[in-house]
Amino acid sequence: MKKVLVMLADGFEEIEAIAVVDILRRANVVCDMCSINKEYVKGTHNILIKSDCCIDDINVNEYDAIVLPGGLPGATNLNDERVKEFVNELNNEGKIVAAICAAPETLEAFGILKGKKCTSYPGFIKNKNDITYVEDIVVKDENIITSRGPATSMIFGLEILKTLGYEKEAEELKEGMMINFYNKIVK
Repeated sequence: MKKVLVMLADGFEEIEAIAVVDILRRANVVCDMCSINKEYVKGTHNILIKSDCCIDDINVNEYDAIVLPGGLPGATNLNDERVKEFVNELNNEGKIVAAICAAPETLEAFGILKGKKCTSYPGFIKNKNDITYVEDIVVKDENIITSRGPATSMIFGLEILKTLGYEKEAEELKEGMMINFYNKIVK
């Protein structure tokens, strides 16, 4: 069974974190919400979330993917040496490294996006000279997955699920959660 680590720091964007956790858990993927500081983490909209674990108590090698939600100052707070170590370790093993909204800028600071294609919330990622920046909803380049922001969170979660090898479950969830319905009513 695959395992995913969703990193939480004070000021994280709640929708971006919880949508991914919800989608992965619906597909029976082990998905741990991991705090970088304390058991309870407050999101950017003052929603308090109880983490499943703390960064100092886990073995990152047990995970197949790491996800960095955006939000401010959450994405900035994830620019932490321990998070950087985890991201680099998983990336070096070819495992999934995913970031949404402002968090791709954190991946950029870690040196993960150099030579990669990616996206982010508009205005983030300062040094676009070393990357290929596109404005797609979700961008996948090898093991790196990036997305735009709160409204793209469910599609981002489904892409992570598919990349983990759960294509059938992703399609079933897309249908069951009525994500495909969106395209039929918005013109």
